Amino acid sequence: MTDIPSRTVIVTVSYDSLAVMPAFLGSVAAASTGPVTVYIADNKPESPARGELERVIAEYGGVYRPMTGNLGYGHAINTVVGTLPETVEFVLISNPDVVLGAESLDRMQAAIEAEDDIAAVGPRIRAVDGSTYPSARSVPSLRSGVGHAVFGTIWPTNPWTRRYRNQTGEQVVRRDAGWLSGACLLVRRSAFRALDGFDTDYFMYFEDVDLGYRFGKAGWRNVYEPSAEVLHTGAHSTTTESARMLDAHHESAKRFLNRKYTGPLLAPVRWALSAGLTLRAWIAKRR
Repeated sequence: MTDIPSRTVIVTVSYDSLAVMPAFLGSVAAASTGPVTVYIADNKPESPARGELERVIAEYGGVYRPMTGNLGYGHAINTVVGTLPETVEFVLISNPDVVLGAESLDRMQAAIEAEDDIAAVGPRIRAVDGSTYPSARSVPSLRSGVGHAVFGTIWPTNPWTRRYRNQTGEQVVRRDAGWLSGACLLVRRSAFRALDGFDTDYFMYFEDVDLGYRFGKAGWRNVYEPSAEVLHTGAHSTTTESARMLDAHHESAKRFLNRKYTGPLLAPVRWALSAGLTLRAWIAKRR
C-alpha cells in the first residue's frame, strides 16, 4: 500500500482505534489482488497514542490524515475523499474494526463495475459469533418506521423491524437494497461526489441510511454482494459511552425521518415517529 494513483482506495476513520488498526490493515492484502492505498482519517489527533498509531499505519504502508478534531464519521470520510487523486474511481469506506475477507474487495469491485447505474456495493458482514448482520436494508417507510421505532426494542422480531432490516432469508442472495451499512461499502466516486458525499449534519449514525436513500432518489442503485465477506468485531470506540451513543442514534433517526416526511400535512407523522424513537431510547438505556 503506497500513496500512488490507483482506481480504488480504502478510507477509514480512526478515533482511538489503535487496538484494531493492525488487524484491519493486515487484512487488506488478501482482499485484493492488486495494491490498494489505505487512507486513515484521524478524528482524535490529540490522543497520546497518535505516535504509535502513525507507526502502525506506516508499517502497513497506509496514509495518515489527521483531522482538525472530531469531525464525525461522514465528515471525516468526505474530507479525505475530497483530497484523493483524480484517477480514483472507487472508494471502499470501512470502519477500522472490520477485517476484510479474502478477495472481498475484488468481488465488490467486480459487482460495481458490472453495471453503470450501481453507486454502492456492500458485502456480507459477519459478527464475531459468525452470524450475518442485516447490513442491506430497506429505507424506512411510514409503516416500518413507526413499527420499528415503537416495537424494535421490546419486540425485536416484530414484522415492521424484520421488513426494515430485510430479514427475509436473503442474506446470501445478491440483490438491490434501499441502503447499505456504512461499516463497509464500496462507492462509485462520481456518484458519491454528485451528492456531495455524506450529509455532514449526521455526526454519527444514519449517514449511511441517508446516503443510500439519496442514491436511490438520484437514480442510482445500492447492491448487496454476499460473496464478499468481512468480519465486524464491534463498535470499539463507542462501548464506553453507550448512553450517549444511544441518544445520538435516535436523534439521527429523527433527523432522517423528519427530512424524508416533510410538509405540514405530515406533521402528525413526524410527531408520532419522534415520540416512538424517544420511548425506544428511554427503554434501551434502562435495560
